[in-house]
Amino acid sequence: MEHIIDIDKSIFFYLNGMHSPFWDVVMALFTRTEYWMLLFAVMLYYIIRRYRMKSIMILILLALAILVADQFSGLIKDSVQRFRPSHDPSMQNLVHNVLSRGGLYGYFSAHAANTFAVATYTSFIFKNRRFNILIFCWATFVSYSRIYLGVHFPFDILTGIVFGSALGYGIYRLLIYLDNRFFVLGLPKLADTKLRNKDFRYILIIVLCFVFTTLLLVNRLQHFGWLQQ
Repeated sequence: MEHIIDIDKSIFFYLNGMHSPFWDVVMALFTRTEYWMLLFAVMLYYIIRRYRMKSIMILILLALAILVADQFSGLIKDSVQRFRPSHDPSMQNLVHNVLSRGGLYGYFSAHAANTFAVATYTSFIFKNRRFNILIFCWATFVSYSRIYLGVHFPFDILTGIVFGSALGYGIYRLLIYLDNRFFVLGLPKLADTKLRNKDFRYILIIVLCFVFTTLLLVNRLQHFGWLQQ
C-alpha cells in the first residue's frame, strides 16, 4: 500500500507541476459546474426534443445518478479520511494550489464520479460515437482539473471515474427497465433511438465556440494585464 501511495504522489507532482498563469485561470473556470451550463442546456434541449414526456424520467434518473455519486463520494471521504494534497502535512507546501484548498479529505473525487456518471449515462441515451468522444473528453478534462488545482490525487480521480462510470451504466439499465415495464409513454423506445450526426454537429459547434471564446478572452485579459499573474 505504501508503494501505491508513493506512485500516486509521484504522478500527482508530475501533473500538478505542469502549470502556467494562463491555465490557472482556465482550469479554475473549467472545474466549476456553472461554467458548463450551456453544454447541459443543449443536451437538455435534445433530450426533451427527442423524448418529450419520457424526458421527465430520463432527467429524474440523471439527477439521481448525480446525487448518488456526490453523496457516496462524501461518505467514502469521511470513512477513508485520506488528506487532499492541499491538506497533506507532508507535501502541502509543495502543491501548486489554485483557488481553495477544498475540504480536508479527498478520496474519492466527487467531480470525477459526477462527470463520468453523466458522461456514461448520456452516452447510452444518445448512442452517437462522436458525442461519446466529446462527452468523455469533457469528463476527463474536468477530472484532470482537480489534479491541476491541487485538490485531488490521481487515484482519487481514478476511483471516481470507475464508480461514476459503473453508476451511470447502472442508472441507464434502470431507465430501460422502467421504460419497458412501467413507464411506457409511446414511441420512441429509449433503447432504439440515437442522436443524429446533424444534431451532434450543432452541439459540437456550440461547445467549441464557447470554449475557444473563453480561451481567447483569458489570453487577451492576461496580455493586457487585467488578470493577476
